This record gives sequence, structure tokens and C-alpha cells, in this order.
Amino acid sequence: MKAEILLPAKNYDLAATLDSGQVFRWRQENGSWLGVVGKRQVRLTQQHDGILAKADAPMETWDWLREFLQSDVELRKILQTFPDDEPMNHAVAECSGLRVLRQEPWECLASFILSATKQIVQIRQIVAQLCKCFGEQLADTDDDLSYAFPSAEKIASVTEKDLRGCKMGFRAPNLLGAARDIAEGKLDLNALRYLPYTEARTELMKLRGVGGKIADCVLLFAYGFDSAFPVDVWVERALQTLYFPKRRANEKKLRHFAATHFGPHAGYAQQYLFHYMRTKRKEPAKIK
Repeated sequence: MKAEILLPAKNYDLAATLDSGQVFRWRQENGSWLGVVGKRQVRLTQQHDGILAKADAPMETWDWLREFLQSDVELRKILQTFPDDEPMNHAVAECSGLRVLRQEPWECLASFILSATKQIVQIRQIVAQLCKCFGEQLADTDDDLSYAFPSAEKIASVTEKDLRGCKMGFRAPNLLGAARDIAEGKLDLNALRYLPYTEARTELMKLRGVGGKIADCVLLFAYGFDSAFPVDVWVERALQTLYFPKRRANEKKLRHFAATHFGPHAGYAQQYLFHYMRTKRKEPAKIK
């Protein structure tokens, strides 16, 4: 028995949101997006009045999808907190409807550990192989979207060699170390949501392979710490090009600028700058 629902959502760009480097298990197919949330396969289609969701299994509730998509969030209020400057206004105009998702913490953490020095298409390939090798099978096909993301406990039970078989290279011991720490209770991912941002960030950075950028990605995309401002190559390039065109700013200055310039939803602003710089920017839009 199949199930479907239309989730009302104003100003929601599904394609931009699912293809903006936040998540890595979504594929566009025949005008829809196929993906896995937890242990649920789902097909999402953009409608003029919301998002049509279809699943092959009956659903008692769709709250899990509303939470993941953040479809009930009033985006207009968030955008009103952004600085009124030319680069930010360009990014908002070009990426209208882009949302920040709310992911399951372990999948988000593991995915960004695997993202180190990789492009989005490569991250997707590694994550797909990991799910096919170690994830619970959800449907009777060999498609990578027919498997759930493997739990920390499952990853902790395999070897580094097993993980290297998924073509993740030097990231294998990092992922294995993080999984074992979580499986052994050395880090409680659920408890992080109740900590202040700086404390939660410090705890995440105790894990092997987790630096400031990965910690900020997890805090923003999994826990909703909107003050988290991940700085990767694209974001650094955006800040340097758009805000410091005549002088190069060091990492400390960029972080201070991000913390003081973009307001209470700086992480949201970061995602707009990231997607704008990566996919949309054609003409210069610099602070004069």
C-alpha cells in the first residue's frame, strides 16, 4: 500500500535545497527527487503550492519528513535577518527558496567525515557504496537508494580494510574511529543538541577527522545551530571575493567577520553564499 501527501510550503526550492551540498543521497529522476530519510524511501516532487511526497509503504505520520525538509519554517523571517548588502542580496535573489535541512546526526556526521577534500559528486559515490555494503536493505533492488545509511554500531563492527573497499581512502580510519567512539558511548550525539554551540563544537572536534568545518556542518545541518558557519573552499572564496576583494583576510578574520556580520541565522546565510558561489554567480557582486 502506497502513501502520499502534499506538504504545504511557501517559497521552497526543492532542487536547490537537495543539490546544495547538505545531503548526498538524493537523485533527480523524471522531474522528481528520490532519496532515503532514515529507513524510509521517498519520492519528492515540487508543486506550485508545496511538495508532493510519495512512499511505497503506509505512513502513520509524515512528521519525520516535515522535520527533515523544514517545510514549516517561515523562510521570510530568516531572510529578513540577513545583512542588507549587495553580495547577500544577490545570493538570496539567485537562490530563492533554498532551505537548510534537518538531518539525522550520525548520517550527517559520517557523510561530512567522508567529504574531506572531495567534490560533491565524489562524496555521493562514496556514501552510495557505503550504504550498499553495510546498510540495511529496504527494497528488493540493488540500487544504493534501496539501503539505509549504516548505523554507527554497524560501522564500528567492521574493519578499516572493509571501509577502504568503499573507496574512501584515508577517510576510513577517521570514520571508523568516530563510529567506535559513538558506539562505545564516548560521545552521545543526542546530548549535543542540549549544549551551547561552542561546547557542542568542542565535543565534536574530539572525534578523529573532525575539524571546525565538519563540526559546523553537523551543528548546522543536523542540530539547527544557525550560528554555525562552516567555512570550506567555496565559502572562503565567496567571503574573499565578495567582501574582501582588495585584501586577503586570514581565517581568524573571516571567522570573526562571519560571526558578527551575518546575524542570528549566519549558517543559513552561509548556505546561500555557498550555493550562489558554486552554481549561480556570473557577474561580480562586491562590497564597494
